[in-house]
Parts: sequence; C-alpha cells; structure tokens
Amino acid sequence: MLGLINRSIETFLTDTHGAALCACVRRRADLPGESYEPLLQYDDAQTLRLIDAACDELGRARSEFLEDLGAHLCSREAVRRLLRYGGCDYRGFLNSLNELNDRARMALPDLKLPDLHLVATQPGQFRLRVAADLPGWGAVLAGILRAMADDYGSLALIEVPPRVAGRDLRDPDPMGETVTIQLLDATHAEARQFALARMIGEV
Repeated sequence: MLGLINRSIETFLTDTHGAALCACVRRRADLPGESYEPLLQYDDAQTLRLIDAACDELGRARSEFLEDLGAHLCSREAVRRLLRYGGCDYRGFLNSLNELNDRARMALPDLKLPDLHLVATQPGQFRLRVAADLPGWGAVLAGILRAMADDYGSLALIEVPPRVAGRDLRDPDPMGETVTIQLLDATHAEARQFALARMIGEV
C-alpha cells in the first residue's frame, strides 16, 4: 500500500480527534517509525493494523470509520479537485468514476486504487462495483459519494449492502463490493464554488 493512503488515515485521525489520539492508535497498532512517507510502499498488513487500531480506540465499526474517512478525503482540496474534474454536475461526476483510477495514476503512477465500474440500473439509479485487493473500499467510496453529493448540491441516497459493510477486512470478496446510488434531486442546494484552474497567488 502506498504510504499516502496510510498518511491519509493518520491525517483523518489527527484532524478529527487530535494528534494525541493518532499517536495512541499508532502505539496500539505497534507501527514502526514516525508516520509514513507518502511515496513509499508499505505492507498491506500495516494498513489493516492501523484501521483495526483506530476502530478499537474509537469504539466504532469499520464500515462507519471507513465511510467517514472517505468523506474526509473530499475535504482535501487536491482530492476534491481531482473528483470535481470528472463532471460539471453530480451525474457527470458519477459517470466519470470508471476513469478515476486512470486520472489518479496520471498524478501518482504508483497509487493503486480499486477498479470502479458504474452502471445505470434505472433512471437516476446507479450501481457501483468496487474491486480491490483489500476489502473496505466500498465503504470509503460511499463516504466519498456522500461528500461529493453535498459538494455538487445534490440530494442522493447512498447505500452499502450489509454484507459489504460488515465484511472482515481480511476476507476480500472476489466479486468485489457494491455501492448503490439513487439521485433524488440533482439541484437540491447550491453547489460549492469550483474553478478548474487556480488563480495566481491563491492559497
């Protein structure tokens, strides 16, 4: 797993619960060193220990923790811009998910994200198949989808089947995980301001 993923988990813990709790999680997970180098590769077992330790420390279910992690990722401007680049509205964003992995690898060739396959099942209803070496990505994507619906000002119902939400992180599903999306109102609220190019001097 690229260190950037593990660093994102640590950043989420620090931003939402404080540096002291993040340090407790690292000790509980028995992780070596002082945090992660974003561009180095680490054993997947470290990622699993980090997630398990965080859930134990917070007393939360894995699926809830991972959904909140996904939502938090969208608060990082670089991630938000990558996602918003996919479409001018939420429907366009959803339809761009099949190419998200390729877009991310243009920026970070070593970043291994899950393969995504979105299909429209009915008007306004979609099914997203999430295939990855490690389970749990379905919950992360559900959090991202909820956060991006808010970003676009859309009202959407995002559901992760219980079989996926409760799955053991060490027991990957060979068929992948499924997230369902029901777009109830594409213009429910005002979308957050977004410009593709940053203004010169903008922080």
